[in-house]
Amino acid sequence: MSYDYLYKYLILGDPGVGKTSLLIRFVDDSGSLPEIIVDYKTKDLVLEGKKVKLQIWDTAGQERFKRVVSSYYRFVTGILLVYDITNLESFQNLDSWLTQIEKYAQAGALKILIGSKNDLEKDRKVTFEQGKEFADKNGMKFFETSAKESTNVKESFLTITEENFQLSQKK
Repeated sequence: MSYDYLYKYLILGDPGVGKTSLLIRFVDDSGSLPEIIVDYKTKDLVLEGKKVKLQIWDTAGQERFKRVVSSYYRFVTGILLVYDITNLESFQNLDSWLTQIEKYAQAGALKILIGSKNDLEKDRKVTFEQGKEFADKNGMKFFETSAKESTNVKESFLTITEENFQLSQKK
């Protein structure tokens, strides 16, 4: 399918926060992970009659170095910053991820904060309010998601895509 707009997204966050699960749930609408590590996947959408192609890069494995290689950031129009609501450390590390984003991402790249695994409410270590406050402080939209239950996964990707689309229409 040819497209009118191409948006490149990067999913960032500590190891084990559910980045690959979010990607697979959104693109394939599947709760099962592939047997191979995903580099990126694409998804085609139509917004206001325009064909939009999403190229979503998964940093699976790279984040263990606490620094994703700068080439991943090339031409990124959106960043999905993910933490696990059951892992306080993954939330506390968001500032270091933002520092890296500021260093490598192009100006104007949109950011969205995602608290993953909200189906594990009984194990919650980070409150919804903490996530919302962090997102508001850093000018990001905020969603809590569950790839397992397909909660807010599509909505989070569509929100950042619609924002990018609106910005494209102004150019």
